[in-house]
Amino acid sequence: MKYDAVIIGAGVVGCAAARELSRYDLDILVIDRESDVCEGTSKANSAIIHAGFDAAPGTLKAKLNVQGNAMMDKLSEELDIPFRRSGAMVVCREESELAKLEELLERGKANGVEGLKILDRNEALELEPNLSDEVYAALYAPTSGIVCPFEMTLAFAENAHKNGAEFMLSAAVTGISRDENGIFTVGTTKGAVTAKCVINCAGVFSDKIHDMVCEPSFTIAPRRGEYMLLDRNAGKTVNCTIFQLPTKMGKGILVSPTVHGNLLLGPTADDTENREDTATTRGGLGNVRAKSALSVKNIPYGQVITSFAGLRAAGNTGDFIIREDDKVKGFIDAAGIESPGLTSAPAIALYIRDIVAGILPLKEKPDFDPIRKGIPKLASMPAEERAELIRKRPEYGQIVCRCEQISEGEILDSIERPLGAATLDGVKRRVRAGMGRCQAGFCSPKVIDMLAKKQGITYGEVKKNG
Repeated sequence: MKYDAVIIGAGVVGCAAARELSRYDLDILVIDRESDVCEGTSKANSAIIHAGFDAAPGTLKAKLNVQGNAMMDKLSEELDIPFRRSGAMVVCREESELAKLEELLERGKANGVEGLKILDRNEALELEPNLSDEVYAALYAPTSGIVCPFEMTLAFAENAHKNGAEFMLSAAVTGISRDENGIFTVGTTKGAVTAKCVINCAGVFSDKIHDMVCEPSFTIAPRRGEYMLLDRNAGKTVNCTIFQLPTKMGKGILVSPTVHGNLLLGPTADDTENREDTATTRGGLGNVRAKSALSVKNIPYGQVITSFAGLRAAGNTGDFIIREDDKVKGFIDAAGIESPGLTSAPAIALYIRDIVAGILPLKEKPDFDPIRKGIPKLASMPAEERAELIRKRPEYGQIVCRCEQISEGEILDSIERPLGAATLDGVKRRVRAGMGRCQAGFCSPKVIDMLAKKQGITYGEVKKNG
């Protein structure tokens, strides 16, 4: 199969790039070794749309963070994804640390972040009454926000697919070569494809993909971050995201509301050699609990409903690595995309597009459609609208997930739509069946039954993920 561009990696950056390139008259293929999009770093992160005050001025992280943040309002409307500008605070605990807040303030101004200001303790408490008694002052960033990383990634993918991009899932890349005419052959476990351009968005494996065809020029050190998620009853403990002063390992343990009303604590930051090590640990979760209490009090730890860990693709350059290889023309890296990668993803897609424009002719499609409609959310609908939906499709009147009030109709939609769910986690990420207090204890049998019937497989063949 011949393509103009092959994108390796169906995380948020790969899917955002696919959506952007689907605006043009190109044959695009997205390859991922997993059975679904959003199976790597993009599924396990802090879900924060960062304001942009942390990265050093002049870096790609700084530029693309602020640009990506500014794109989110329009994207949330076009792609029908939940997004809220909830704001953020970076707190310090003593007067001697105030200079570090002022440094972040000046850095943010240099990066073009609007609305930043330093609050004294009383001003901060007016916005966040549950700040720790030790908090001395805070940097406030009103443009920071929260999003659903699953739905954001899925929305990019679905809209790209709607506009002609193809997806090859459960296909691990086994090798890449380039012939004398500049055509790449990408070998996968599902066969080989050819392309004029290859875009490497492989996350923690991006250095391995790069080295298949290019000379080694960077390395990725997976950094594991552990989180705790609390029930919706805890969601109003804070109104905005509360950060601690950042270190070289990251932005520290945060306390943040989610767009679905939960409370999120984490992450830790532990470098690991295992690129698939997403286990949680007693020590890591204990660290999350202890350090979150340094910035916020009255956290109801008894309402933790689950814990999880994700891997960040920390590059050795200290910045995003987004460039065409010097020697292997047509091969583009989008690597080292750690925080603020989620925020930067739509801007990274534009940056990749501009590189592709120097490789391939880009002719805009007159029929490109930027609109993606999400699955109807029964629980948040007005009564009249809900009744009309149930009248049209009675399955919407049958509740399957009691915790999140998710109906059979929503689950069916998640399976039947383009790039639909094929696993329990695929359903969970699309409609939140199993995300609630019982963590799928009640709804799993019904979801397994629906997946089996729709795919024509036995119950034993239904997978949780992968």
